[in-house]
Amino acid sequence: MSLARAWSVALIGLDGRLIEVEAAIGSGLPRTVLVGLPDASLYEARDRCKAAVASGGIQWPTTLVTINLSPAALPKTGSGYDLAIVAAVLAAEGLVSKKLLDDTVLVGELGLDGRVRPVRGVLPAVLAASDKKFRRVIVPHQVAAEAELVDGMRVVGVGNLAQLIAVLNAEPMPDMDPDDLATGTVEQVRRPERPLDLADVAGQVEARWALEVAAAGRHHLHLHGPPGVGKTMLAERLPGLLPDLAVGAALEVAAVHSLAGLGVPDGLDRRPPYAAPHHSATMASVIGGGPRMARPGSISIAHGGVLFLDEAPEFNPRVLDALRTPLELGEVLIGRSEVQARFPARFQLVLASNPCPCGLASTPGAQCSCAPMTVRRYAERLSGPIKDRIDISQLLLPMRKSYLRQALRQAEPSGHVADRVAAARERQERRYAGTPWVANGEAGGAYLRTELPQPEGIDAIERAVSRGRLSPRGVDKVLRVAWTLADLAGRDRPAAGDVQAALGMRHGDQGAGSAPPTLAPVGPMAAPGREEAS
Repeated sequence: MSLARAWSVALIGLDGRLIEVEAAIGSGLPRTVLVGLPDASLYEARDRCKAAVASGGIQWPTTLVTINLSPAALPKTGSGYDLAIVAAVLAAEGLVSKKLLDDTVLVGELGLDGRVRPVRGVLPAVLAASDKKFRRVIVPHQVAAEAELVDGMRVVGVGNLAQLIAVLNAEPMPDMDPDDLATGTVEQVRRPERPLDLADVAGQVEARWALEVAAAGRHHLHLHGPPGVGKTMLAERLPGLLPDLAVGAALEVAAVHSLAGLGVPDGLDRRPPYAAPHHSATMASVIGGGPRMARPGSISIAHGGVLFLDEAPEFNPRVLDALRTPLELGEVLIGRSEVQARFPARFQLVLASNPCPCGLASTPGAQCSCAPMTVRRYAERLSGPIKDRIDISQLLLPMRKSYLRQALRQAEPSGHVADRVAAARERQERRYAGTPWVANGEAGGAYLRTELPQPEGIDAIERAVSRGRLSPRGVDKVLRVAWTLADLAGRDRPAAGDVQAALGMRHGDQGAGSAPPTLAPVGPMAAPGREEAS
């Protein structure tokens, strides 16, 4: 009996497990047996690999071939084991070097004609190999740039079986057919030609300020109001206000996108991601899931960035309520009968909603066609626990003529706002140095209450609690927003006005001191939806 082994990676969520692919060629009837809990797509690798080897002019063993994927008790899925299976079988036949396989991890799918095709999750697989001290990985040439994001790893991209055999024998790689280069390519991530700018939003000064505060402290935001007032425009421009991700965080984001099959751009993209699922999205597509091995959902795709739920009351209430635990933990655990998958999910939630199905309830000068009970039921589709996890609630109303003219002259581009956000984030990074947090919106409530100076005007929070307007979680939310307001103003301690403004932003009170001083006009400002006094 001839034995050989190769190495590949099984992904359970974002965590990778090294898989030892063993091939044994012995006496017996000519057949190929694949064991080790493979799923259907992996079990079909027997036939794919046999056809790929035959297309390269190499004869598959004509005796019993047993292929074991160890650890055998771990479920395995996908077609990314093809390269390791072929390498182990060819090494057992003596056609490639066994020694060169000892420190090499192989990830990739084979076509029947011997071409190597890309698979999902190459980046997290290479990260797992690097953690286990492997220093060489062989991947499809289409995703070699993705694998090269991992420092210290020698990446070899191959396009067909002939190149794989040459690499495993330490021989020069033959040139690839131009037709092979044009097939099986992965979809490239396309960035917008023109970044979305906050200057495009006409009016809504208070809503723009709420967006700036949310960006500065990583606060969750609820924008509510009638259709067409700019809720979606504001939410889409929030990522442009956020600072770049740290290198480690950007690598984790890229790993999630690789696993989701979204493609990874050339070079590490450090911009925060943005996800906006449609309100018809299922639980599995938003939270994550799958029939056997779970895949990341929208909340994980938005990890490190913004998750925008437009028309939030139209989402399935079960989907919305499922956000509660990820909002607190920053990750989602999806259990299956045999494994439990973990995906990071530390996102900034932005909800947008209309006041009723027709969108005109509580809108000055508009006639709502909905019955009062319909309006109430529509509002109740956002449950109390979800609303309690929102830091800032902002009402948007249609702009009247006089206010719109004034607001148009005050339009400020995203770059100016992003500079203020970056300065506030730097203050927070210094404050939370040595803690698990980097922004006010993440800071623990006990830390805010005991380790930091007490804000001025704390009695306003106590009165709100005694009147039942603020839950214990809401107290922490108000303190976090107050600290963000102080950071934007350059203060080392929240003032009484910051606490009052944070309470107003928590409850969505219009004109509660939430308008930015830098944008406040000379003289009294007319509230949105009202004419200035003549």
